[in-house]
Amino acid sequence: MKATPHIKPMNDVEIAETVLLPGDPLRAKFIAETYLEDVQQFNTVRNMFGYTGTYKGKKVSVMGSGMGIPSIGIYSYELIHTFGCKKLIRVGSCGAMQDHINLYDVIIAQGASTDSNYVNQYQLPGHFSPIASYHLLEKAVAKARDNGTTYHVGNILSSDIFYNADETASKRWMRMGILGVEMESAALYMNATYAGVEALGIFTVSDHLIREEFTTPEERERAFTDMIEIALSLA
Repeated sequence: MKATPHIKPMNDVEIAETVLLPGDPLRAKFIAETYLEDVQQFNTVRNMFGYTGTYKGKKVSVMGSGMGIPSIGIYSYELIHTFGCKKLIRVGSCGAMQDHINLYDVIIAQGASTDSNYVNQYQLPGHFSPIASYHLLEKAVAKARDNGTTYHVGNILSSDIFYNADETASKRWMRMGILGVEMESAALYMNATYAGVEALGIFTVSDHLIREEFTTPEERERAFTDMIEIALSLA
């Protein structure tokens, strides 16, 4: 059976073409046990848990991707090129960077700006804008609207830096209309685009950079329902 240094499927469990990618492997476990049926675990390497099950009769996988662009860059590349995944959906938390966005709102990332140099590997003769699959984006927006979810669509920031020595950086990104900040989606979008597959990032606002509001891990887990239901509808 196919395997990589970081993903070694157990017991012949297949990885579905649609895979949800939370950063935290324990969140992957929670999603699998809460939302999927007939769940089987396919990965434990480095405690980066992966599971496959069904959602409304459709096969879906969920796997942790770790923190930061290098980590999701590895996992998404292997899922695409070794295991044939076609729809990769990042689900996680983000920090709001606009005042009209509130805690627990959902942000659907149309684009993913970044301060990373991940794009340099492609040696492009200019600047590349990492964007989501419009097909997935359109379906996610429709589902959010049907569910009555408070959602926002636009550009996010995938930052390499959690503790930034430049205290003015966030304000400059805010001025450019960035809705929220996380640490992974730009690499996911680039890997997917380069391979000709689909990717989308969907986020629940867990903290607010302007108003300095925060949620607890327990509150975030309970509040992720809207985001996960939107993501699973894309399978």
